[in-house]
Amino acid sequence: MPNSPADRPCRISVQRRGPLLVEGPVEVELEDGTTVTSDRFRVALCTCRRSRRYPWCDTSHRERS
Repeated sequence: MPNSPADRPCRISVQRRGPLLVEGPVEVELEDGTTVTSDRFRVALCTCRRSRRYPWCDTSHRERS
């Protein structure tokens, strides 16, 4: 069906000094080829690599901002 929610592009919001906010659900492929998934309506992806829950953001970037 045209113009259905599945046809909409995925929205990603860029945060200065913060995570990428992605409208979910999402599947993320890591460097080693493994995949992790989240069925949440929005997820925060870590861009600083300080997160103990990488690739999900745990707000570790706030400690050094």
